[in-house]
Amino acid sequence: MNQAGDGQEHSAAGTSSELAAVEAVLMVVEEPVTPAELAAAVDIPEHRVQVILDELKAEADGTAGGRERGYELREIAGGWRYYSRLRYAEQVSAFVLGGQTSRLSQAALETLAVIAYRQPVSRSSVAAIRGVNVDGVVRTLVQRGLLDTAGTDPVTGATLYVTTGEFLERLGLDSLEDLPKLSPHLPGVEDLEENVESSA
Repeated sequence: MNQAGDGQEHSAAGTSSELAAVEAVLMVVEEPVTPAELAAAVDIPEHRVQVILDELKAEADGTAGGRERGYELREIAGGWRYYSRLRYAEQVSAFVLGGQTSRLSQAALETLAVIAYRQPVSRSSVAAIRGVNVDGVVRTLVQRGLLDTAGTDPVTGATLYVTTGEFLERLGLDSLEDLPKLSPHLPGVEDLEENVESSA
């Protein structure tokens, strides 16, 4: 039932001003933000924020009756954030990078992959798998925010490395459980891991 005189449209999620407030915060965040953080920012209950997030996602995807937008609302690394739609990545990259690239080198990608699947892991273990020194590459990945340290190996005292939330965000993953399984793509990978561990 319409409440005359309040000057606001109501939806199942809440008032249009609540929707707009959540949307405004999402527009300025630099990393995914949780429903609890959004609830605190706009001063409405967290359960209503979750409904609003679903509604905003449907609006961006065009499933709420409008057109599909060039951006989408994604749940990434435990939080929510607006991103440009993946199919327009080439156009966005051309604009943002001005024709230049900031892609990782092949060596960095290979090192990052090893750490992603074997973390926490030391540089020496990664070097044993790749067959080359990875000290410089690991430093670069740490500087870019894709890797972080996670204590030391109790036996060797070597620093252990893990991937970060930034890594998940860049890949569009919610957790490490979403990484593709290696075995179907790399037959014999289990044997390789056993050989590496026995030679360590």
